[in-house]
Amino acid sequence: MSIRPLFAAMAVLALAGCATDPAPVEQMRLTEQAIIQAKAVGATADEVPEMKLAETKYNRAKGNMADESYRNARMRSEQAELDARLAEAKVLTQKSEEQLNELNTRIVRLRKQLGDAQ
Repeated sequence: MSIRPLFAAMAVLALAGCATDPAPVEQMRLTEQAIIQAKAVGATADEVPEMKLAETKYNRAKGNMADESYRNARMRSEQAELDARLAEAKVLTQKSEEQLNELNTRIVRLRKQLGDAQ
């Protein structure tokens, strides 16, 4: 007799666990925004592998949303957001390094000009 109530309680807990994952609408919006922002600074799927990962994971998250698999949608969307932010950071870092190299080249050129003038 005590086994039936235990199974009933486990079934209720299992059903409650499925119902507790709300649709990650806000997370999906944040991810989409991160992807748009990464693209705006020049991150492309062809040149930045993390951008390709972000787009792939985001598309899977959209599929999970359609299937109402909200836990998977949230996880993939969070991963996609992080990948997009990493892609953005890599592009910005590369641009900064290029600017730094250009400035260093100018400094060397100016020093040579000043050295020649003396």
